[in-house]
Amino acid sequence: MSRLYRGAFIVWIALRYGLDELVLNSFQKPWLHALARLVSTGRRLDAPRGQRLREALERLGPIFVKFGQVLSTRRDLLPADIADELAWLQDRVPPFESQVARKTIERAFHRPVDQIFEQFDDVPVASASIAQVHFATLRKADGSLREVAVKVLRPGMRDVIEKDLALMAMMAGWVESLSADGKRLKPREVVSEFDKYLHDELDLVREAANAAQLRRNMSKLELVMIPEMFWDYCHPEVMVMERMKGVPIAQLDRLRAAGVDVPKLARDGVTIFFTQVFRDGFFHADMHPGNIQVSLEPATFGRYIALDFGIIGTLTEVDKEYLAQNFAAFFRRDYKRVAELHLESGWVPMGTRVDELEAAIRTVCEPYFDRPLREISLGMVLMRLFQTSRRFHVEIQPQLVLLQKTLLNIEGLGRQLDPDLDLWATAKPFLEKWMVDQLGPKKLLQQLRAEAPRLAKLLPQLPRLLHDYLEQRPADHRREVQELLAAQKRTNRLLQTIIYSGIGFVLGLLAMQLLVRIRLF
Repeated sequence: MSRLYRGAFIVWIALRYGLDELVLNSFQKPWLHALARLVSTGRRLDAPRGQRLREALERLGPIFVKFGQVLSTRRDLLPADIADELAWLQDRVPPFESQVARKTIERAFHRPVDQIFEQFDDVPVASASIAQVHFATLRKADGSLREVAVKVLRPGMRDVIEKDLALMAMMAGWVESLSADGKRLKPREVVSEFDKYLHDELDLVREAANAAQLRRNMSKLELVMIPEMFWDYCHPEVMVMERMKGVPIAQLDRLRAAGVDVPKLARDGVTIFFTQVFRDGFFHADMHPGNIQVSLEPATFGRYIALDFGIIGTLTEVDKEYLAQNFAAFFRRDYKRVAELHLESGWVPMGTRVDELEAAIRTVCEPYFDRPLREISLGMVLMRLFQTSRRFHVEIQPQLVLLQKTLLNIEGLGRQLDPDLDLWATAKPFLEKWMVDQLGPKKLLQQLRAEAPRLAKLLPQLPRLLHDYLEQRPADHRREVQELLAAQKRTNRLLQTIIYSGIGFVLGLLAMQLLVRIRLF
């Protein structure tokens, strides 16, 4: 019943803010325009359409806000007025009361806020769909002061997300049962993946652990900065971390005025993403502009600052190798290898003809090479690949849905930074080096080093294990061997009979031919 109420609430919000008008007016049929005027009768829709869409998404809750955040980066697919308005969702969601934040902190640490922090800003510096951030000054155990950022979870988030996810799961079941493509797209598994990631985002201790792992992974790359976590002040509802000082990446004019090389910044972003995906298999999966800043400090000038680590994607070694081989084959325009990889991975039925799949992939991808990013829409490429995959019954892999979402974020960010960025040329050398590292002697040495402890324990046991094996008597297999020999003898006798019969038949034919010739002459 709660799902029914939630569904009715979504429809009511859509009608109240005129979202139906946005959809119906986008068609050219006259009767659809008439329907739009009918459903909007009696409503005052004076606010611009972008503002109405943003406010509706804010009313519907965190899942819909995140949907708007992703849309805001796709200026190639949205009108400028809607994209500008949705950009406010990245870090300007209306905040909750500071007294609520203080009570949450005190409940988490069982101490008044003034005893924990030397100074605490009641006005939040950023407010997002899941939590909001306050600046503060922390006095550490040794008496030193550190400028920190305090992230506090929004109250009541878990119940709201549970209802929305239950509704999404129900709708996914409908799609799977009613749509011809439902089973192939695995909508229920996709919803299950988002369920997992959203619940992870509600635990700020998990987010802190994600940040610590990324900080270790990225420490030697010197392209991105991750804040330090203060573990004594991390709780599922509160997280205290190092305060990072940077300029939001969306403020391009300010970055250029400070002397930041924006095209290099775009290339560095691609390098960071591919490093996280293919080297570590552990990547920041919520990379919209609201979560990214750029440092202007002299020691770290021009480096990225990553924030908000609630959604992290992970890939297995099999996933990484498969994806890297696909990317490398795409960059070489080896569409046959791409088709073969789809067959080897089981993404398409084994009876699929490689040449037909190769031709279909070539048709989709070939027109997009050698173009700058401003002329390429990854959304359009994915849409055409989707249409092709339907023909070949390709199964969508739920574990890669988050990677696909992050790729869209990266494309939107790269388009804003440098419309002339050649995504293919930037990524190709990195992937080729990665493939060499995976197949070369360096990888072999890494695997031997990883297996060394187990081998060191096994090697002293080898002489005893070999001796025990050689001492074993084959009595247990004697009966099977005898039966095998008997069967072999029967087979030999059958073969001999067939051979002798064939020889006799041939000799008989020769004798008949000889007799006929003698009689004729």
